[in-house]
Amino acid sequence: MFACLPPSYWYMELKQFKSTILPLRGKLLAYAGKLTGCSEDAEDAVQEVLLKLWNKRLELDRCHNIEAFAMTVTHHLCMDMWRSRHTPTLPLEQVHAMSGDHRPDRQTEMNDAVSLMHRLIDALPTLQRTIMRMKDIEAYETEEIADITGCAPDAIRSNLSRARKKVRDNYLRIINERNQQRVTT
Repeated sequence: MFACLPPSYWYMELKQFKSTILPLRGKLLAYAGKLTGCSEDAEDAVQEVLLKLWNKRLELDRCHNIEAFAMTVTHHLCMDMWRSRHTPTLPLEQVHAMSGDHRPDRQTEMNDAVSLMHRLIDALPTLQRTIMRMKDIEAYETEEIADITGCAPDAIRSNLSRARKKVRDNYLRIINERNQQRVTT
């Protein structure tokens, strides 16, 4: 695709990349270090971010704030690294599959309950959903969540409490509505 471009084009492109993107490296490294808590992981993340930015270099001129874009790419990459390295937990589907009650009607009820819980959690505002998953599903400590999200521990606890209450209230409301429908039919 670029084989027909003159060498001067590549030189100017590289020169522009070096003058625009590479000065952000220190800031990206500091941010990645805060998110990962490990200098080696931060270095890996920033190298991958720089590679992604290089691959998107032809599109960067449309970006209004390249620094903000680079920070966002760094944040997403660090979050992906964090998720992939955290000890995996059993999904709700596996937990109830191991419960021992394998009657078809009970399995259907459990599948419905799990599906409803997923929908209720997915309907939460983004921050509450993220915090609830990190705390209740992935078993992170409040301080770890605060470090990762950049929120204060009190804000984490408050958002978690609101998220749990909203999920519980909506779950009970839907179950009660279903039970009332069964009684009236």
